[in-house]
Amino acid sequence: MAREPFRLSRRYRRVARQKKGLGMIFQTGTKRRCRTVAASIWMVLGACQAAFAQTPDQGDIWTLRAENDKITTQPRGSDRNYTNGVQASWMSGVNKVPAYAGDFARLLWGDGQVRVGLGFSQQIYTPSNTGLRTPDPRDRPYAGFLAGTGTLVHETGTRQDILALTLGMIGPAALGEQVQNGFHRLVQVDTAQGWSHQLPNEGAVELLTQRTWRRPLGSFAGLDSDILPSLALGVGTVRDYVQTGAVFRIGQGLHTDFGPARIGPGINGSDAYAPAPAASWYLFSGVSGQAIGRDAFLDGALFSRSVHVHRNVLLGEFQVGMAVIWQGVRLTYTQTWQTEQYRHQRPGLFNFGSLTLSATF
Repeated sequence: MAREPFRLSRRYRRVARQKKGLGMIFQTGTKRRCRTVAASIWMVLGACQAAFAQTPDQGDIWTLRAENDKITTQPRGSDRNYTNGVQASWMSGVNKVPAYAGDFARLLWGDGQVRVGLGFSQQIYTPSNTGLRTPDPRDRPYAGFLAGTGTLVHETGTRQDILALTLGMIGPAALGEQVQNGFHRLVQVDTAQGWSHQLPNEGAVELLTQRTWRRPLGSFAGLDSDILPSLALGVGTVRDYVQTGAVFRIGQGLHTDFGPARIGPGINGSDAYAPAPAASWYLFSGVSGQAIGRDAFLDGALFSRSVHVHRNVLLGEFQVGMAVIWQGVRLTYTQTWQTEQYRHQRPGLFNFGSLTLSATF
């Protein structure tokens, strides 16, 4: 009887060793399976990353833009001439367009990447002295412009083409008075007194076509540089004009877009851009000239009698600014100077600022 515990103990130890062996086998198999699963996940992620890196950007671009003559280099800004503009727009991802739009773009311009866009904007114009209830007839008329714009954008590595159709309304229906004076009351500043003399209601249509080329100029000190010459033609009841100009840029990642964008007319690189994995930025300066056949905001209504001023045929513009693109977001600031647009305009260059925020989703 004295040896029985010893025999039981040996049997228990043998069983224990067997269980331990099975546990080791189980643990080893589990580790192998975990390593296999982890390796598979890593391979899938690597394949997705490689595929994403080789695929053009498919994200839609949403943009908000504000322009105002209070953003000025002059000692004291005031509401005059082109005093305020706002715009909200959407642009599709690369080649995420209806088949007919892609076919039409390639018929016009050949092979390339195609986007479509839609935007809504409001622009407000006032004379120099907004305190007069009866404005000076030699000064720019009061006018509001509310519009929607459909855009077709075609890009290659060296060229961007734009075709845009704008439909809208000039006059009280554009709500220029309500927006300007409503904001002035909100911030407790003097309201504009002459809105009762604004241009009458009239439908507006404009067709714009524009081409921009991208020409590298070389690199130095780790920075790239290029020049973006452009040519544009606008026709319709809003403006008839021909424009030529060029933008010089210096920075990093210049291939991500075709220059800064703003509410037209003027040098406009469009809202299209390609988000880069690393931050891109550039400084820019540009100059342009327009030959103008008609400007509704100076020449007055087309189909009825209205106030108007003597318009200058030629208009020159100069602009400087900076753009930053990071994590799919583009932020652009532009300062624009314009020559005199009509005969009795206050002498000197008129200027305004433009701030644009875009994001991809």
